[in-house]
Amino acid sequence: METKQSYIIVFKPKEKRADKKTDKQEILSKAIKSRIEFLDAGILDTMPRRPDTSKIGLDVNEYEAPILVVPLNKDEVSAVRRNPNVASVEKDAREVFALYTVEGQEGVTTTAETVPWGIDRIRAPLAWDLTKGKGIKVAVLDSGIDFTHPDIVPNYKGGISFVTNETSPRDFNRHGTHVAGTIGAAMNDSGVIGVAPSAYLYAVKVLGANGSGNWSWLIAGLEWCINNGIQVINMSLGGSSAPAALQTMCDLAWNRGLILVAAAGNEDGSDTGDTVGYPAKYESVIAVSNITNANTLSPSSSRGPKVELCAPGTNVLSTVPAGGFSSLTGTSMASPHVAGAAALALSTHRWAPDELTSNVAIRRLLALSADNLGVPNRDRLFGFGRVDAEEAAFSLSVPSSVPGLP
Repeated sequence: METKQSYIIVFKPKEKRADKKTDKQEILSKAIKSRIEFLDAGILDTMPRRPDTSKIGLDVNEYEAPILVVPLNKDEVSAVRRNPNVASVEKDAREVFALYTVEGQEGVTTTAETVPWGIDRIRAPLAWDLTKGKGIKVAVLDSGIDFTHPDIVPNYKGGISFVTNETSPRDFNRHGTHVAGTIGAAMNDSGVIGVAPSAYLYAVKVLGANGSGNWSWLIAGLEWCINNGIQVINMSLGGSSAPAALQTMCDLAWNRGLILVAAAGNEDGSDTGDTVGYPAKYESVIAVSNITNANTLSPSSSRGPKVELCAPGTNVLSTVPAGGFSSLTGTSMASPHVAGAAALALSTHRWAPDELTSNVAIRRLLALSADNLGVPNRDRLFGFGRVDAEEAAFSLSVPSSVPGLP
């Protein structure tokens, strides 16, 4: 039997299809003749345990993003590509990676509740008298979260895994738990404190235990966030290229009012180059570079014109599984500082002006309240500057426009 591989199929909008009255699943079944059981990514509670991947597909059930993820053989791929109702067919691949580069100090012991240096540097504690982000739903699209960690338990509200053969959203890597702690580790008189220590945390597992994942898992994770009331998405992950369907999903999430934050990448390069990866490179996503304790760009950080903000990402102390703490380095560690700041700002600006949607308002506030570290305005190393959680949370007005932003 010929081996099947996973493909991401984007259909044309219904009004542009040759067959306007037929559902995309039915169109596909006529084209390939194989019987596929489709799971609706937006309403899924859990993935099947030990599924037959040759017979299981994912359905992104969105008018603006009619997408199916399907196992196909070569003949079936050719048939689908010839179908006039199909816009694109792209091979799925395990090319999404956790974006941390340096193993820091392992097994760190905290003798008292600790505010990590990055949380202090972006002035988050100064916002806590006004808000700690309670009620703001933040999804960590990553390797899962250790929801038994004492610093995570008070704020963890649930999750989903799209990783094959890892049905639990629990973290078997540690990357996702570290990211979650920076966003929202709770105040509990021990451990560490996150940027938004009362924000609601959701684990959306799209990376496996080895820190890598399929593009389709990330696409499905975004669909789940859209359909489950998530307000802020953190993606401390990426790749050097991506299928067009990923941009479709990021743009859809943004247009539905979500705030998307992503690690710019760890590809370094020259100050005049462009090494920002995907999904950070999309217009609908806030790309975050990594700065050191000295407020300089980390040598390992990606840079380029799409960098929007910078944040501490070097030797960042946060939570890891089994109740532990470790320091890690990478843009993966910088991104959650911005996601946490977005949660604080969203909490204090729940009612944006009528002419703006909340995600537009918060994105502009984060940009204009940032502490500039480079040339005036925006630059390819630091973007608009180091995120300032206090300034963004306390701002009394929303900018009517920011050059280069929606």
